[in-house]
Amino acid sequence: MKFFRTLARNILVQRFGYTHKEAVEIIASGRLLINGKPAGQQQEIHESDNVELDGKLILEGKKYFYIAYHKPPGVECTLNTNISDNLLEAIQLNEKFFPVGRLDKASEGLMLLTNDGFLCSDVIGNEHSQEKEYEVVVDRYISDEALQALASGVMVMGQLTKPAKVVRIGEKEFRIVLTQGLNRQIRRMCHKVGVEVVKLKRIRIVTLLLGELPLGEWKYLTTEELNTLKSSVTIEQN
Repeated sequence: MKFFRTLARNILVQRFGYTHKEAVEIIASGRLLINGKPAGQQQEIHESDNVELDGKLILEGKKYFYIAYHKPPGVECTLNTNISDNLLEAIQLNEKFFPVGRLDKASEGLMLLTNDGFLCSDVIGNEHSQEKEYEVVVDRYISDEALQALASGVMVMGQLTKPAKVVRIGEKEFRIVLTQGLNRQIRRMCHKVGVEVVKLKRIRIVTLLLGELPLGEWKYLTTEELNTLKSSVTIEQN
């Protein structure tokens, strides 16, 4: 994915016709403000930034939104309107958005929906190893040896899954924390250890919790939830 981002001086040169020298002088004199603060010579402008020149707004930042959604079974994690039961039908939001991470049609649980492409990329990028937690119910008793195998890693689609945190919560139930997102990973992992998934529910994405959000409902993230999530994602990358 590519999202708008450029140096402050390039905005002055490319969009407003200033010479490179003039752009440097404008920034040095403090006449260019980004979100109310003087711009730096090497400072980047993102699509969410408000930019002012001599007290006049010359670029208005894009407004981001962040939604927690409790996806029910039966909803397809796609924005393709040619596919029935897609996310656009389920959410009915008159805004373009990205689903952050996917759940298969039979699964339920927490999804993060946003138009902030940078956060979307940071959370779902496998190289960042962001945690996602699930509650799993299987069709029969699952042994301690099988749970240990899930935690250590099993061969799925020709590769060994990364180590996971696994905690038993019942004879047929456990929680698992993954840091990767292979296609139908948990279902494939369970199949490898001799059990089949009956119910799969995602309850956490990094710091964001599903909590008591009702099935099929969505809500905007609180400022505290968003700040904690962004802070955690940033820390994980460093």
